[in-house]
Amino acid sequence: MKVTLLKHTADAEKLAGVAAFTSCSPEGSTELMETKTKEQCDKFLKRVLNYGHHSVIEHASFTFSVEDISRACTHQIVRHRIASYTQQSQRYVKFKELGFVIPPTIKNNEEASKIYLESMEQASKAYEKLIESGIKPEDARYVYPNASHTNIMITMNARALLHFFSLRCCTRAQWEVRQVAELMLIEAKKIAPQLFEKAGASCVHLEYCPEGSLGCGRYPSLKQLKEGAIKDANRN
Repeated sequence: MKVTLLKHTADAEKLAGVAAFTSCSPEGSTELMETKTKEQCDKFLKRVLNYGHHSVIEHASFTFSVEDISRACTHQIVRHRIASYTQQSQRYVKFKELGFVIPPTIKNNEEASKIYLESMEQASKAYEKLIESGIKPEDARYVYPNASHTNIMITMNARALLHFFSLRCCTRAQWEVRQVAELMLIEAKKIAPQLFEKAGASCVHLEYCPEGSLGCGRYPSLKQLKEGAIKDANRN
């Protein structure tokens, strides 16, 4: 797996700060971009984000290249609708060999690993034979499994990324998409540390687990939090 931040909005945090100022200033965004300092933008942006007004950060966008992940993983990623995607086509790309992802639970199990690798080999050979017999890649690809390697380009605005990270950095997220999200977050924080200061699983900023009884135990559920508050109130 390889995650690379290809492109991002220049001065992403200042731009978001200017957007915040624009909503409550007589000046236009052009003048504000020239007159407001980075420090002023950072201070006001932090205040606005603490109010929960996240629309201003939609003006900052980030484009990532994610390579050598499985089709099973990209099926999860593209469910995030406020984004742009371009994925490697199995229709137009003729593969010489099948690259694939091995889940850790299988990789660490000798018997399961043997079954898995045999299955991948059979799929690869079937694909090659179909291509050799004149079948187009768009039809031969039907024998390829969800484990098949793929590459995808992802563009999201900062607000969409926060939502993506809140769901996919959670320990309940599937392991591969969680790794992708964690690597994307590392890259995003390098560029815009303030925008992504509280990014991560929902519990990071909520300080309770929205997954209820399905949570990992890192934070109490909202129900547990309320029950604890009631007990404390009764003690007093």
